Amino acid sequence: MEYTDFGNTGMKVSRIGFGGIPIQRIDAEGTKELFKKLVECGVNYIDTARGYTVSEEYIGFAVESLGIRDRLYIATKSMAATKEAFAADIEKSLKNLRTDRIDLYQIHNPSMEKLDTILAPGGALEALTEAKAAGKILHIGLTAHSAAVFERALGLDFVESIMFPYNIVETQGAELVKRCREAGKAFVAMKPFAGGAIEDARAAMRYLLTDPAVTVVIPGMFEAREVAENTSFGSEPLTGDERAAIEKIRSTLTGNFCRRCNYCAPCTVGIQIPSVFLFEGYLERYGLEDWARGRYASLAVKASACIECGACETRCPYELPIREMLKKAARAFGE
Repeated sequence: MEYTDFGNTGMKVSRIGFGGIPIQRIDAEGTKELFKKLVECGVNYIDTARGYTVSEEYIGFAVESLGIRDRLYIATKSMAATKEAFAADIEKSLKNLRTDRIDLYQIHNPSMEKLDTILAPGGALEALTEAKAAGKILHIGLTAHSAAVFERALGLDFVESIMFPYNIVETQGAELVKRCREAGKAFVAMKPFAGGAIEDARAAMRYLLTDPAVTVVIPGMFEAREVAENTSFGSEPLTGDERAAIEKIRSTLTGNFCRRCNYCAPCTVGIQIPSVFLFEGYLERYGLEDWARGRYASLAVKASACIECGACETRCPYELPIREMLKKAARAFGE
């Protein structure tokens, strides 16, 4: 495992971290076993969030049971905007994670308007500042899906790290990532596999690890085999074969595609929008037609049920034309 400075925080983190969303799929004991493997492989950066249901609780149980708190840097986040709500979330995180301090607490994916509220009197920044002064949190970060929010965060002195989707096909933030490093802020690359669209783990991880502007990559993992595979890659220069694999992925995944962030939910008529696009991807990209059609058939509400209200599109951080994409999926599956 390679380690690097986490911006100007003084933390020395593993280049490969742990994304805590998928452990919602297992249980507390399973998380404990997973964390044994993470430590064995040298991972010391752990990311979770208040919004990831049981993730904080499972992580807290695992870390306390294994006695490894001092070997890890734990990051979590809240979507609250007011001082009162954010302060309450910090206390919940401390309790769930079974710790007396959180290494990095992040403002979770604010819109530009919400960020105004966070920065205003009575906003979440006041809670963060007070918690930091009290030693409850050590550093402050921000996560974003919007390039405009990313750019604004670069100018906020209190922001010590920024998390943003960055991978082979999502390179819209490349210049901002470079500026992040120049500003002395850590950059955390989320969605290294583009929400599951990239299946070649080697290409996905090596693309990011060879970029010096990327501080840490946080693939979501819930199985020991995933930890073993994702931590097996280093930052040595890309080979010709690796570059070819990256270009092949890039050419295959051009245009609009769903990253499965689920911010589009809930659908007015109950369509599981990310699932529709996931199954369509398997149908079109990976030659798994029978499997894809079988899974699509199991959906209670099909893509053709879309009433084109557009509510989903107002919530999509990638500004995808979801209504047109659902029409396309309905044509592909025939319903």
